Amino acid sequence: MALKEIVEQTVAGLGYDLVEIERSAGGLLRITIDLPWSPQVVGEGSEVEQFVTVEDCEKVTRQLLFALEVDGVEYKRLEVSSPGIDRPLRHERDFERFVGQQIDLTLKMPMGAAAGALVSASRKKFRGVLERAQGEGGVLGWQIVWSDAPAVKPGQRVSKKKLPAPMQALRFTLVDLKEARLAPIVSFKGRGTKGRTESNLD
Repeated sequence: MALKEIVEQTVAGLGYDLVEIERSAGGLLRITIDLPWSPQVVGEGSEVEQFVTVEDCEKVTRQLLFALEVDGVEYKRLEVSSPGIDRPLRHERDFERFVGQQIDLTLKMPMGAAAGALVSASRKKFRGVLERAQGEGGVLGWQIVWSDAPAVKPGQRVSKKKLPAPMQALRFTLVDLKEARLAPIVSFKGRGTKGRTESNLD
Protein backbone atom coordinates (compact mmCIF):
# COMPACT_ATOMS: atom_id res chain seq x y z
CA MET A 1 0.00 0.00 0.00
CA ALA A 2 1.28 3.50 -0.86
CA LEU A 3 2.39 5.85 1.92
CA LYS A 4 -0.43 8.35 1.26
CA GLU A 5 -3.08 5.63 1.47
CA ILE A 6 -1.67 4.23 4.74
CA VAL A 7 -1.55 7.67 6.34
CA GLU A 8 -4.97 8.77 5.04
CA GLN A 9 -6.68 5.58 6.25
CA THR A 10 -5.01 5.75 9.68
CA VAL A 11 -5.71 9.46 10.21
CA ALA A 12 -9.33 9.21 8.96
CA GLY A 13 -9.90 6.10 11.09
CA LEU A 14 -9.08 8.14 14.19
CA GLY A 15 -11.50 10.91 13.16
CA TYR A 16 -9.05 13.49 11.76
CA ASP A 17 -8.37 15.05 8.34
CA LEU A 18 -5.01 14.64 6.61
CA VAL A 19 -3.73 18.07 5.56
CA GLU A 20 -0.22 17.35 4.32
CA ILE A 21 2.52 14.69 4.06
CA GLU A 22 6.14 15.83 3.76
CA ARG A 23 9.36 13.86 3.51
CA SER A 24 12.39 15.90 4.59
CA ALA A 25 16.14 15.37 4.56
CA GLY A 26 17.49 13.00 7.18
CA GLY A 27 14.51 10.64 6.96
CA LEU A 28 11.96 12.93 8.65
CA LEU A 29 8.34 12.10 7.84
CA ARG A 30 6.08 15.02 8.75
CA ILE A 31 2.31 14.50 8.89
CA THR A 32 -0.04 17.45 9.34
CA ILE A 33 -3.55 16.76 10.66
CA ASP A 34 -6.64 18.78 11.46
CA LEU A 35 -10.06 18.21 12.97
CA PRO A 36 -12.87 17.74 10.45
CA TRP A 37 -14.54 21.07 9.77
CA SER A 38 -17.96 21.22 11.39
CA PRO A 39 -18.49 24.65 12.98
CA GLN A 40 -20.97 24.68 15.83
CA VAL A 41 -23.31 27.65 15.87
CA VAL A 42 -23.47 28.96 19.45
CA GLY A 43 -25.23 32.26 18.82
CA GLU A 44 -26.57 34.45 16.07
CA GLY A 45 -23.97 34.42 13.31
CA SER A 46 -21.17 33.15 15.56
CA GLU A 47 -19.06 30.00 15.28
CA VAL A 48 -16.76 28.09 17.60
CA GLU A 49 -13.89 26.23 15.99
CA GLN A 50 -11.89 23.56 17.78
CA PHE A 51 -8.20 23.04 17.20
CA VAL A 52 -5.82 20.06 17.26
CA THR A 53 -4.15 19.51 20.63
CA VAL A 54 -0.91 17.83 21.66
CA GLU A 55 -2.97 14.85 22.83
CA ASP A 56 -4.49 14.53 19.33
CA CYS A 57 -1.01 14.53 17.78
CA GLU A 58 0.23 11.90 20.23
CA LYS A 59 -2.77 9.63 19.53
CA VAL A 60 -2.21 9.80 15.76
CA THR A 61 1.55 9.33 16.19
CA ARG A 62 1.11 6.10 18.16
CA GLN A 63 -1.27 4.65 15.58
CA LEU A 64 0.91 5.71 12.64
CA LEU A 65 4.03 4.15 14.20
CA PHE A 66 2.21 0.83 14.25
CA ALA A 67 0.66 1.16 10.75
CA LEU A 68 3.92 2.25 9.10
CA GLU A 69 5.84 -0.59 10.73
CA VAL A 70 3.31 -3.18 9.56
CA ASP A 71 3.61 -1.95 5.95
CA GLY A 72 7.40 -1.63 6.10
CA VAL A 73 7.53 2.11 5.33
CA GLU A 74 11.08 3.43 5.69
CA TYR A 75 11.67 6.61 7.69
CA LYS A 76 13.88 7.66 10.60
CA ARG A 77 11.68 10.07 12.51
CA LEU A 78 7.94 10.73 12.57
CA GLU A 79 6.46 14.11 13.39
CA VAL A 80 2.71 14.73 13.63
CA SER A 81 1.56 18.34 13.95
CA SER A 82 -1.37 20.75 13.51
CA PRO A 83 -1.44 23.01 10.44
CA GLY A 84 -0.25 26.27 12.05
CA ILE A 85 -0.97 29.80 10.83
CA ASP A 86 0.11 29.17 7.22
CA ARG A 87 -2.20 26.21 6.68
CA PRO A 88 -2.30 24.92 3.09
CA LEU A 89 -5.66 25.04 1.28
CA ARG A 90 -6.13 22.13 -1.11
CA HIS A 91 -9.74 21.02 -1.19
CA GLU A 92 -13.03 22.78 -1.86
CA ARG A 93 -13.97 22.39 1.81
CA ASP A 94 -10.77 24.20 2.84
CA PHE A 95 -11.78 27.24 0.79
CA GLU A 96 -15.33 27.12 2.15
CA ARG A 97 -13.96 27.00 5.69
CA PHE A 98 -11.73 30.06 5.30
CA VAL A 99 -13.94 32.45 3.31
CA GLY A 100 -13.22 36.00 4.51
CA GLN A 101 -9.64 35.19 5.57
CA GLN A 102 -6.42 36.58 4.12
CA ILE A 103 -4.74 34.01 1.89
CA ASP A 104 -1.59 33.75 -0.23
CA LEU A 105 -1.99 32.03 -3.56
CA THR A 106 0.34 31.17 -6.41
CA LEU A 107 -1.06 30.48 -9.87
CA LYS A 108 0.26 27.85 -12.26
CA MET A 109 0.07 30.38 -15.09
CA PRO A 110 -0.20 34.21 -14.98
CA MET A 111 -3.75 35.57 -15.27
CA GLY A 112 -2.95 39.29 -15.28
CA ALA A 113 -5.30 40.13 -18.13
CA ALA A 114 -8.21 38.52 -16.29
CA ALA A 115 -7.42 40.40 -13.09
CA GLY A 116 -7.39 43.81 -14.74
CA ALA A 117 -5.09 46.32 -16.38
CA LEU A 118 -3.44 47.29 -13.08
CA VAL A 119 -1.95 43.82 -12.63
CA SER A 120 1.29 42.81 -14.32
CA ALA A 121 0.59 40.25 -17.04
CA SER A 122 3.31 37.99 -15.60
CA ARG A 123 2.14 38.13 -11.98
CA LYS A 124 1.47 34.77 -10.34
CA LYS A 125 1.47 35.54 -6.59
CA PHE A 126 -1.32 37.33 -4.76
CA ARG A 127 -2.33 38.08 -1.17
CA GLY A 128 -5.88 39.11 -0.40
CA VAL A 129 -9.22 38.19 1.09
CA LEU A 130 -10.85 34.96 -0.10
CA GLU A 131 -14.42 35.42 -1.31
CA ARG A 132 -17.11 33.50 -3.10
CA ALA A 133 -17.69 34.72 -6.67
CA GLN A 134 -20.82 34.39 -8.78
CA GLY A 135 -19.89 32.74 -12.06
CA GLU A 136 -21.73 32.15 -15.32
CA GLY A 137 -25.09 30.46 -14.97
CA GLY A 138 -25.18 31.19 -11.24
CA VAL A 139 -22.32 28.75 -10.53
CA LEU A 140 -20.34 29.76 -7.44
CA GLY A 141 -16.60 30.09 -7.83
CA TRP A 142 -13.74 31.75 -5.96
CA GLN A 143 -12.01 35.10 -6.05
CA ILE A 144 -9.31 36.91 -4.14
CA VAL A 145 -9.76 40.64 -3.41
CA TRP A 146 -6.89 42.97 -2.55
CA SER A 147 -5.46 46.47 -2.76
CA ASP A 148 -1.87 47.22 -3.75
CA ALA A 149 -1.73 50.22 -1.40
CA PRO A 150 1.44 50.18 0.75
CA ALA A 151 0.91 49.20 4.37
CA VAL A 152 0.58 52.15 6.76
CA LYS A 153 3.32 52.14 9.39
CA PRO A 154 2.42 52.73 13.07
CA GLY A 155 2.25 56.48 13.76
CA GLN A 156 2.32 57.37 10.06
CA ARG A 157 -0.07 60.14 8.99
CA VAL A 158 -2.21 59.52 5.97
CA SER A 159 -3.57 62.48 4.04
CA LYS A 160 -7.36 62.56 3.83
CA LYS A 161 -7.03 64.03 0.33
CA LYS A 162 -5.08 61.03 -0.95
CA LEU A 163 -7.29 58.69 -2.93
CA PRO A 164 -7.20 55.09 -1.69
CA ALA A 165 -5.71 52.48 -4.00
CA PRO A 166 -8.48 50.71 -5.96
CA MET A 167 -9.61 47.29 -4.85
CA GLN A 168 -8.88 44.53 -7.32
CA ALA A 169 -10.30 41.05 -7.72
CA LEU A 170 -9.08 37.90 -9.40
CA ARG A 171 -11.40 34.99 -10.09
CA PHE A 172 -9.84 31.54 -10.07
CA THR A 173 -10.60 27.84 -9.90
CA LEU A 174 -8.74 25.23 -7.89
CA VAL A 175 -7.31 23.91 -11.18
CA ASP A 176 -5.57 27.30 -11.71
CA LEU A 177 -3.66 27.06 -8.42
CA LYS A 178 -0.12 25.90 -7.85
CA GLU A 179 -0.42 26.58 -4.11
CA ALA A 180 -2.74 28.34 -1.67
CA ARG A 181 -2.19 28.95 2.04
CA LEU A 182 -3.62 31.04 4.84
CA ALA A 183 -1.54 34.22 5.05
CA PRO A 184 0.68 33.92 8.16
CA ILE A 185 -0.65 37.07 9.82
CA VAL A 186 -0.06 37.19 13.55
CA SER A 187 -2.82 38.93 15.46
CA PHE A 188 -3.54 38.62 19.17
CA LYS A 189 -7.22 39.22 18.45
CA GLY A 190 -7.88 36.37 16.04
CA ARG A 191 -6.68 33.49 13.94
CA GLY A 192 -2.96 34.34 14.17
CA THR A 193 -2.82 33.23 17.79
CA LYS A 194 -3.40 29.65 16.73
CA GLY A 195 0.05 28.15 16.78
CA ARG A 196 1.32 24.85 15.53
CA THR A 197 1.02 21.97 17.96
CA GLU A 198 3.18 18.98 17.40
CA SER A 199 4.19 15.64 18.75
CA ASN A 200 7.55 14.01 18.14
CA LEU A 201 7.60 10.36 19.07
CA ASP A 202 10.11 7.83 17.80
